[in-house]
Amino acid sequence: MQKVVIVNGTTDLLDMVQPVLMAGHYDVVFVESNSHAWSHIKREKPSLIILCLDMHEREGFQVLSMLKLDDETRVIPLLTCLSEYELPAQATTFGERDFSEDVDDEEMFQQPVPAAYMN
Repeated sequence: MQKVVIVNGTTDLLDMVQPVLMAGHYDVVFVESNSHAWSHIKREKPSLIILCLDMHEREGFQVLSMLKLDDETRVIPLLTCLSEYELPAQATTFGERDFSEDVDDEEMFQQPVPAAYMN
């Protein structure tokens, strides 16, 4: 039986992928914390990893990097999904207000400087 590890999955994600996983007779393992995700994945040796990322937390991106840098885990198919971005309550429609009042235009459009280049 094939195994899938879902890291930080939500009930919405489970509702979306459950029919596919049930049809494929996958054994599903849930990992609720990024802090133990990499070691759990190494131990379980899944056929597929579903990694749910939150744009506000770097730990999920660290897990992603670790998975891609490790020779054993980089070959495992990996599906990433981002958590829903929450807009401020006053910005209910596109164009109604500036979504990010704390960032000025000059800062927003600066080119990012990469911390490291990866092959």
